[in-house]
Amino acid sequence: MTLRGTRSYLRPARGKAVALLAAAAVLASCSQRPSALQQIYARGELRVVTLNLPTCYYLGAQGPEGLEYDLASRFAKELGVRLDIYSVPNDAAIRAALASGRADIAAAQITATPAWSKVGEAAVPYAQIPQLVVYRQDEPRPRDTLQLEHAMLAVRADSPQEQLLARMKAILAPHLKWMETAPSAADPLEAVDSGQARYAIVDERTYSYAHHLYPDIKVGFTLPQKRPVQWIVRRGGADLVQAVNRFFSTMESSGELAHLLQKESGNATSFHYAQLRLFQVSLTQRLPLYRAWFQAAAAQYGFDWRLLAAIGFQESHWNPQATSPNGAAGVMMLTAETAQAMGIKDRENAKESIFAGARYLAEVRNMVPTHIPEPDRTWFTVASYNVGFGHVEDARIIAQELGKNPDSWADVSKDLPKLAEPYWFMRAKCGYAQGWQPVAYVERVRQFMRLLEWQPEVGLPHMTIADAQPASSSSDNGG
Repeated sequence: MTLRGTRSYLRPARGKAVALLAAAAVLASCSQRPSALQQIYARGELRVVTLNLPTCYYLGAQGPEGLEYDLASRFAKELGVRLDIYSVPNDAAIRAALASGRADIAAAQITATPAWSKVGEAAVPYAQIPQLVVYRQDEPRPRDTLQLEHAMLAVRADSPQEQLLARMKAILAPHLKWMETAPSAADPLEAVDSGQARYAIVDERTYSYAHHLYPDIKVGFTLPQKRPVQWIVRRGGADLVQAVNRFFSTMESSGELAHLLQKESGNATSFHYAQLRLFQVSLTQRLPLYRAWFQAAAAQYGFDWRLLAAIGFQESHWNPQATSPNGAAGVMMLTAETAQAMGIKDRENAKESIFAGARYLAEVRNMVPTHIPEPDRTWFTVASYNVGFGHVEDARIIAQELGKNPDSWADVSKDLPKLAEPYWFMRAKCGYAQGWQPVAYVERVRQFMRLLEWQPEVGLPHMTIADAQPASSSSDNGG
């Protein structure tokens, strides 16, 4: 009896132990934190923190742009999730976002340093950026590192360039000295342009954008060290790091990475020196006087304010007293007839001119067929603002006759100059036009708009890209 009782007691005890062990295993598996990729898939969203810079991420007229945005949107698409990308003021704020887990990835032209290793793990570098020593063209050109030791240099605070100078000072040039610019505000090129510093050290990619605003700044020489750039993944994201590395390996093998690096460069468009210098001055001295009106008028009539401002600069350089030989006047260079039609009496009143110009631009846009996709419809609108919609429509007809796409600005812009050729303008409904002028006009407006897009915006909002797709990428009437 005792033996049976003992056996009877031992059996349930053994079964209970096994059950307890199984339960503990289940609890352990349940309590184990999901991996970084698992969390991303669970929420259906990749969270990327970046900087509001032309080399990283900015809002263009057609949506978000920038190299880091293009790369992040492609990576999110590969994962099959949405992209939530947002900017913060500086690197310290990026590190805070990684440390708190608010962001999965930091993508901001980063070079891994001990400061970054404290908050995340670096993926493999996807590019090596040359470092340029730049100077004012009216100063002696620097040609080697020896000339840097006894001159004031400018670098952005807490930047890889500052760390490079610190290493050079410790190893090669003990008398090296430099001034720091704010991490996300003043540009080192501005310090050189204003004479506060003799030279600056900047990324080649940064210079490709910034030299349009500082046309007096030239490249002296390239330092032998290139700067690696990479993404930083938050702590505990080993599987995400592997996914990022595979993504960049595929991008490099396919050639798409090289294409993006070239596409997202500020060297894509040429600018004239005199216009750049005037734009630089007007950007700080004139635009602040009228920016709020450009924004309000653009919002009222459904435009990007930078498009309206770019037209205003092309027309008058934002000068309310500007006039043209054909009698146009004011910021938006309206003729007396157009101003009367828009209901204004004083064309030299900047506010009235800007709102009237926006209204007229909206009326022109209403003439352009709605089936034409953006951004082509915008460029047809801008061309029509310059030369009149009738001439633009004539050019669309010519393009169609020649077997081209009449809804493509790229095609039609090649045929607009034909309106100055007798064979074509004698058959055109609106007759002769100096068709090369609206083509050049649109190109300049696009250039100035791009320069405005490159200016950092305060409080840039989060951009949630639901489908993880990158962005699409003197006148007769208006001035």
